[in-house]
Amino acid sequence: MREKIEKREKLFLSPYATKSVDTKGRERYEEKCPFRTDFQRDRDRIIYSKAFRRLKNKTQVFFSPEGDHYRTRLTHTLDVSQVARSIARGLDLNEDLAEAIALGHDLGHTPFGHSGEAVLNRLSPHGFEHNVQSLRVVDVLENDGKGLNLTFEVRNGILNHKKSGNPATLEGQAVSLSDRIAYLNHDIEDAMSAGLIKSVDELPAETKILGQNSRERINTMITSIIRTSEGKPFVKMEDHILSATETLRDFMFKHVYFTKEAKGEEEKADRMISTMYSYFIEDLNRLPEIYKPLLEKYDKETVVCDYISGMTDRYAIYVFESVFVPKSFLPHG
Repeated sequence: MREKIEKREKLFLSPYATKSVDTKGRERYEEKCPFRTDFQRDRDRIIYSKAFRRLKNKTQVFFSPEGDHYRTRLTHTLDVSQVARSIARGLDLNEDLAEAIALGHDLGHTPFGHSGEAVLNRLSPHGFEHNVQSLRVVDVLENDGKGLNLTFEVRNGILNHKKSGNPATLEGQAVSLSDRIAYLNHDIEDAMSAGLIKSVDELPAETKILGQNSRERINTMITSIIRTSEGKPFVKMEDHILSATETLRDFMFKHVYFTKEAKGEEEKADRMISTMYSYFIEDLNRLPEIYKPLLEKYDKETVVCDYISGMTDRYAIYVFESVFVPKSFLPHG
């Protein structure tokens, strides 16, 4: 079955697509799976990882929002995956590779979204970036410290998914664009639900060419990428669509991401993470047992960041309360 899929890729994918048979491989040798290509195997490993499951309880933009339909880091990841697959399919790229990168791109994100990332970046002497931590999750932390042993192409795409990155494959380029397409559009919906944006009429006039709702805007952006990049050795939007997208991004940073309403609880999250970081740095015996073997290879700042960044929002609150909030020692009744 795997060889059949690999032959199909050679016949039907773009000459610029990354074929499974041409992977640069894994850091540790493994026998090939008889049924799945290497990229399909990577996708499955990411889906079954503990870090992937934790994404369901990690903040996307709004902390602990009231309501059932706000995005989490997991729903964002699924949105990115769907957009990336659509782009890959439209450009005859390797859809399995794009999906694997998309599903793994945010595995290293902290609790409380980019606010948590900023705190750890300030506290750690090594700095902290979620894309670098996502790579560390799949290379080191998952599978009881053995890592997932993913292919070079997936690992490279995860590391380089940020706007400033330089992915080695077109599939990685597709995921990087998909990340921006996904978060801009679903964050607009969440901002409207939260009342930060009253209607689409508040969006900059230059962005009207993208559409009047998320469905239209996403369709416009994907169509532009396919129209511009089909049969080309790159993945990008048309200039006028990219300009409108950047204008929309600037608007979101000014009117949503950096507003008092969106960041109303940020100071509390900052104090919580800062206090926990100091607490575990001061006494490494306080770390859970599964993290202590890492101290034989890595410095304490890195391991403490591993522990805190892996927490969900709920678990971070639970740990903080367990350590710092006094509890009654008197029996009930």
